[in-house]
Amino acid sequence: MAHPLEKFQYCPACGSNHFAENGAYSKKCEDCGFTYYDNPKAATVAIIVNSNNEILVCRRAKDPAKGTLDLPGGFTDIGESAEEGVIREVKEETGLDVCEVKFLFSKPNIYPFSGMIVNTMDLFFLCKVETTEGLIANDDVAETRFVPIKDLSPEDFGLRSIREAITDIKLLVVG
Repeated sequence: MAHPLEKFQYCPACGSNHFAENGAYSKKCEDCGFTYYDNPKAATVAIIVNSNNEILVCRRAKDPAKGTLDLPGGFTDIGESAEEGVIREVKEETGLDVCEVKFLFSKPNIYPFSGMIVNTMDLFFLCKVETTEGLIANDDVAETRFVPIKDLSPEDFGLRSIREAITDIKLLVVG
């Protein structure tokens, strides 16, 4: 397997081409000493359950995993807390306003993007919304709908962490 930073050939600090592997997840410049680590990027995922014990799912409009099911969410922005990020992502993708956020668990994941593998730490939140009126598919979502939790099939979800979370949710709720 290739080094996770193989596409980085030049030191971002001094521009030297002596930017070499320095362990499994870092590269170090042999000229200036700068070390770059490939730490995971924070991503948020919303679990929104309605009064009928149905969970809000989305269909991905873009790669990776275009056309598969997903849960609302996405990457956090610089200067934004994970809670702020999940609230923003739900609004951008579904039009819904989150009024309460509770952290549930996290799962490591990989996210193929622009020919690279982005390591992520996916943070899952139980999100409460006052109303589901105005639910839309927007941004990078092709479709939104509520599905009974008991009817969810993890294999319908395109990203590994989401599949694992759906399995966990079904075990907790359905037994």
